[in-house]
Amino acid sequence: MHSDEELILRLTSKVTKDSAFKELLTLYKERLYWHIRKIVVSHDDADDVLQNTFIKVYKNIHGFKGESKLFSWIYRIATNEALTHLKRNSKLKSIGSQELHDHTINNLEADVYFEGDEIQLKLQKAIATLPEKQKLVFNMRYFDDLKYADMSEILETSEGALKASYHIAVKKIEAYLTDD
Repeated sequence: MHSDEELILRLTSKVTKDSAFKELLTLYKERLYWHIRKIVVSHDDADDVLQNTFIKVYKNIHGFKGESKLFSWIYRIATNEALTHLKRNSKLKSIGSQELHDHTINNLEADVYFEGDEIQLKLQKAIATLPEKQKLVFNMRYFDDLKYADMSEILETSEGALKASYHIAVKKIEAYLTDD
C-alpha cells in the first residue's frame, strides 16, 4: 500500500497510471459504493454513479491540488455525482427530488439487493424525511463513521455546522422512529 503522495505520483505518471488506478479502485470502491448507495438508494443507480465517479477521478487526477486528503477529494466527487444523479432523475420524471427519494425508498422492499429487515427499512424511511444536507451528514457520520474533520473537507463546511446538522438529524430520526 502506498501513501497518498506516492499514489498521486503514480496516478499522474503515464507509465504507472493504470496500475495505480487499479489500486485506487481496490482502496475505495466498496466504501464509495455504500456512501453513494445511501444517497441514491437504488443498487443500479449506485453502480452508475460509482462508475461516473471513478471516470471523473481518472480524467481529473491532474487537477487534484493536494489541499485535502485524496480520500476527501474522491468522496466529494462521489457525493456531488450522487446529488447530480438525483437531480437529473427528478427532472426526467418531472417530480421533486424529495418525491423521487420517497418513491425510491418505497421501492426498497421490492429491491432484490436490499437485505435489510423491517427496522432497517424504517430507519431508511426516517432518513429519507431529512433535508439533503442533514441526510448526507447523518449517513457519513452514522454509517461511514467519518470524523467531522474529514466530513468538513468533503462537504466544505465547518465542523461546528456539521455537528449541529448531525444532532438535529438524530433528533428528527428518533422522533420518526418513536412516533407510532
